Amino acid sequence: MRNFIQPGKVLTAVAPSGGVVSGQLVQVGLIIGVAATSAAEGEQYELALGEVYELPKVSAQAWTMGAAIYMDATGIATTVATDNTKIGVAAAAAANPSGSGLVRLNDNF
Repeated sequence: MRNFIQPGKVLTAVAPSGGVVSGQLVQVGLIIGVAATSAAEGEQYELALGEVYELPKVSAQAWTMGAAIYMDATGIATTVATDNTKIGVAAAAAANPSGSGLVRLNDNF
């Protein structure tokens, strides 16, 4: 294909106010990804999409594999849908309490 640009598993984005830290869950418009690199505000960074990541979660939640996972306003993964953005599904069970869980990020809309 003459119009193919790239696979799209990693996109270059510009860091928002406060910058980004490698491994941080980031939302850019409708795109949800994990910062693959750190960057100060206004600098470019790589945003990884799809795939499975270990992300900080609401500690007091137990997750089952395949459960819908959302991102709250603070960037923490949760099973609570209300007022949160769907980011993917739990890739494995996660205990209550636990500070992180495995999430398979959505890579299509």
